[in-house]
Amino acid sequence: MKILITGAGGFLGQFLARELLSNPDHKVVLTDIIDVPVPKGAKNPHNATCVKADLLKDRSVVTPDLDAAYIFHGIMSAGSEANYDLGMSVNLECTRLLLETIRKVRPGLRVIYSSSGAVYGRPLPEVITEDVLPTPEGSYGAAKFMCEVLINDMTRRGYIDAFVIRFPTITVRPGKPAPAASAFISGIIREPLAGKECILPVKDRAFPSHVCSPKTLIHNLVYTLTLPSDALPSHKRVVNAPGHVVTIQDMLDALAKVGGEDKLQYVKEEHDEPIAKILYTWAVKYDNSLAYKLGMKKPDSFEQSVREYIEYMKEQEQLS
Repeated sequence: MKILITGAGGFLGQFLARELLSNPDHKVVLTDIIDVPVPKGAKNPHNATCVKADLLKDRSVVTPDLDAAYIFHGIMSAGSEANYDLGMSVNLECTRLLLETIRKVRPGLRVIYSSSGAVYGRPLPEVITEDVLPTPEGSYGAAKFMCEVLINDMTRRGYIDAFVIRFPTITVRPGKPAPAASAFISGIIREPLAGKECILPVKDRAFPSHVCSPKTLIHNLVYTLTLPSDALPSHKRVVNAPGHVVTIQDMLDALAKVGGEDKLQYVKEEHDEPIAKILYTWAVKYDNSLAYKLGMKKPDSFEQSVREYIEYMKEQEQLS
C-alpha cells in the first residue's frame, strides 16, 4: 500500500510511520509544513518519502496511486483557542481543501481522520457514546466536529471511504510540551523522568482524564486500514478510540512506582484558569463498545504506558 500521512512531523505521525514502515509492502509519504524526518529506527526507510509542504497552497502529495491517507495535521487545543484564525485555517480549511483534492485526484480513497474528544461539551451525560451530540466548547473541538460532518457526507456520497477516530488524551508523549491544554498529562511523567519541572494547571488530585498510550492508539489506527467499508453506515463514520480513566493521583502513583519517589519533587501545582476552563469541559467516561465491536484493542494500564515510554526513550538514545 502507498499511504500518505499529513502532520507527519508530529510525534503520532512519526510513531505511525515507523509502524507502517515495518511492513516491507508499504510505501509511506510523510508530509508536514516543516522538514519531516524518517523515524529513527524505522525498518525499510527506503520506502519512506518525506515532503515539506503547506497543504493550504500545495496538495501535490495527493496522487492517483495512493491507497490510504491519515489526516493528522492540526493546531492543538490551547493553540487554537489562542489564535482563532490560525486554528480554523489549519484545522478546518486545510482539511477541507485536502479532502476536495482527494475527491478529484483519488476518489474513494481510504481516509483515516484524527478527531478528538474535544468535540464534546457540557451538559455531558454520565457516559459518552458516538450517539451523544457534540457541543464543543473550544475552537479546536468545533473545527474537528465540522470536519467530521464533512467527512460523513463525503463518505455517504462515495467521494472518500473514511473513518473518523476520536482520540483520547495520548500519554506519554515524547518530545517538547505541545500547545495543548492536556500537555501536562504527558509532562507529569516525561519532565520528572528527565529531571525537569512540570507544572500542573489544576490543583485537583482527583481530576480525571480519558487516556490511551501511543502504542495502543497506533495499533488501532493501523487496524482501521483493514476495516471493511460497510463496518459502519456510510453517513456515520465516527468511532471513539478506546481509552481508560486515570486521575492525577493515579499518574503520580505510577511515576513514583516506575520512576522512583524522588521524581515527585519535580511536580508543581499552579492553577491556570484559561487552561482549567478548557479541561473541565472535557468528557471523561466513555462507552467504547463500538470500537471493541469493530475489533479494536483495549488499552493497557497507565503504569504500563509509563514503562513503554521509558523503553522507547532508551531505544531512541541508543539510536542517536
